[in-house]
Amino acid sequence: MGFQTGRLAFRAASLTAIALVMGMGAYAQDVRWVQIEAQRNLEDALERARLIEQQLSNVNGFRLPSDWYAISVGPFENETEAFSVRRQLRADGIIPADAFVSNGSDYLEQVFPASGTAMTPTPPVQDSLPQAAQTEDPAPLTGLAPEPEPEPQPTPEETLREAQAAERALDRDTRADIQIALQWFGFYNLGIDAAFGPGTRRAMTAWQEDRGHAPTGVLTTAQRTELLEGYRAELAALGMDTWRDEDAGISIDLPLSMVAFDRRETPFVHFSERNDSGVQVLLISQAGTQATLFGLYEIMQTLEIVPLEGLRERRQNSFVLTGQNDTLRSHTVAQFRNGEVKGFTLIWTPERDEQMARVLPMMETSFATFSGSLPASAGQPSTVQRAALLSGLSVRRPQFSRSGFYVDATGTVLTSAAAVAECGRITIDEAYNARVIARDEGLGLAVLRPETPLVPMAFAQFHNRETTLGAEVTIAGFSFEDVMTRPVLTFGRVEGMQGLNGEADTLRLSAEVRQGDLGGPVFGSNGAVIAMLQGQPQDDARQLPSDVNFAVNAAVIQDFLRASNISSGTLREDVVVAPEMLTRMAGDLTVLVSCWN
Repeated sequence: MGFQTGRLAFRAASLTAIALVMGMGAYAQDVRWVQIEAQRNLEDALERARLIEQQLSNVNGFRLPSDWYAISVGPFENETEAFSVRRQLRADGIIPADAFVSNGSDYLEQVFPASGTAMTPTPPVQDSLPQAAQTEDPAPLTGLAPEPEPEPQPTPEETLREAQAAERALDRDTRADIQIALQWFGFYNLGIDAAFGPGTRRAMTAWQEDRGHAPTGVLTTAQRTELLEGYRAELAALGMDTWRDEDAGISIDLPLSMVAFDRRETPFVHFSERNDSGVQVLLISQAGTQATLFGLYEIMQTLEIVPLEGLRERRQNSFVLTGQNDTLRSHTVAQFRNGEVKGFTLIWTPERDEQMARVLPMMETSFATFSGSLPASAGQPSTVQRAALLSGLSVRRPQFSRSGFYVDATGTVLTSAAAVAECGRITIDEAYNARVIARDEGLGLAVLRPETPLVPMAFAQFHNRETTLGAEVTIAGFSFEDVMTRPVLTFGRVEGMQGLNGEADTLRLSAEVRQGDLGGPVFGSNGAVIAMLQGQPQDDARQLPSDVNFAVNAAVIQDFLRASNISSGTLREDVVVAPEMLTRMAGDLTVLVSCWN
């Protein structure tokens, strides 16, 4: 059998099963090996073992009963660990496809490495007793007294010179493993180069101080064992292993002891928590455009798995979302490339902070994409919309939502003062935090400025001329509040040029509207904004007909904006916007204003 050559640098996740010590006995009941190949004669076996040792650590050679010679990697503490390493090495193309897991029952004397001692079978105690002693109620054996167990002898601590000598004998893989382990525990933050320079020495010293050892900067044999065994124990507890999803076109290392595959629903592959771990994972995969990426960025922020406090960073072709609160943490990354949007979300509870601080870099480093994305038939439509994200995920809802509209090119929004009167947090389109920068309670107007400057597709062009009675109007608003992601158009006409009590700043409209429409723009027939919808005045003693509503006229709005040092645009006299263009423009400049408490 052949073996693929080329220098191997084990990834961190594949180190979970490599055993440190050989003193466990080759034939302990659970010990397993990964047998790579077998050679007919000893000379060839030794040559192959030396070659393979340049690529892999823990290489051993044994004579077989057939007088062939087995070359194996191990030992591993149990069958699960051996199969995990075999799967990883085969996936990476490091070992041949016919390599197999062996229990070592046919391994005789050890022929490689040369310094290794012969490893003889250690059969179970039951098999070594006479047959009479294996009965359910064995008779006592005469003349056999149990020998007392020897007291364990403490291993003498190496001197600094002895530790240095032992360190010089380490192979490159072991030195790299030490750096990886130091990095895992947060003591080393430089590159894994297997060279013990000043950075590695400082990390060793810090680890020794943390563990109560003398801070020499050189690990003794016992300290190396403690460090590496601790690292491998943590990896085993997490179950870090590669998940390759052919449907999603994603390969990534996941903590499979904490999460388990659940289902695929475009645009997500869901991994639910395992054994109440408090950890979940979403893989993100779908065909789309840059607009799909940006839509995902906005809508993800409405999900409960993305707490409000955290980093929000959107770039041209990628974004990062982090969130944290008292009960939940999450980290989302996504990118747009070659017509596909792909990424992942890691979700965990606060008690897992330390572990996830180690898992997240491993996921980010291992994340890779290949051709293919979740199809539209995988549970939900492939277009990123709010409905596509509701499958299995809880959406965070505001206390209420109203409408507003952009009044300049930097994303400044005009809305109803009542919409933002007592809000702990205000958002625009549920994705962008905003604050009130001007307010007039008498007029019922408020101006919002997004915390991050926005570039709207369109903003209001006001109408300077007086509106005529009976003129047809179009009102844009989120009639159903946050249920829909685009505004609804409502049609009506101008019934009066003032309020019921003679208010000169008000238009009376005949139009059926809903609470979510309040604060939205009122368009004239030429496409200019002639007013902002106010609705009906509060009057507990009277109930107006449902189609009687009021709006603040454009002249008053512009005076208010100028007084607040906010510029606004005016539509030219000769411009008339076609109905189909008005529909698109209304959708681009009208925004959802949400109040959160």
